[in-house]
Amino acid sequence: MVSSLLFVCLGNICRSPLAEGLAKQYADKYGLDLVIDSCGTGNWHVGEPPCEDSIRVAKMHGLDISQQRSRQITQKDIERFELIIALDEKNLRDLKAMGAKNVVKLGDYGYKGEDVPDPYFFPGYEGFEKVYEMIELCVENLFKSSINPK
Repeated sequence: MVSSLLFVCLGNICRSPLAEGLAKQYADKYGLDLVIDSCGTGNWHVGEPPCEDSIRVAKMHGLDISQQRSRQITQKDIERFELIIALDEKNLRDLKAMGAKNVVKLGDYGYKGEDVPDPYFFPGYEGFEKVYEMIELCVENLFKSSINPK
């Protein structure tokens, strides 16, 4: 069984914080002791909380991600985490270029390998709800197939 998960998107302010929050919720639900974190491949938002719309959509679904802070992935993360989950193809390629061997794409767990798109490319708030729904389904399937909760 995997004991540590790292979710990675570009800036670590919208998609990966949602995935981290949902994974922690599933770990609690199944009574699993996992190390779960998130980060970004870029450094533009280091130290910032998740964006307001991600905090809002999470809260609407009973999840509080407001205390998370953005950080950039490090080589130590690549060595430390058993499973690294990229939110899209570009991040997957970037992680592999950094030497990550234990990397998968979240969309492989429910959306036939599709990218979980950056919600900023959707008009208005609706993109955040769509992205939340995608992440929720994929994280649930990830737990069912790779984490094997009882």
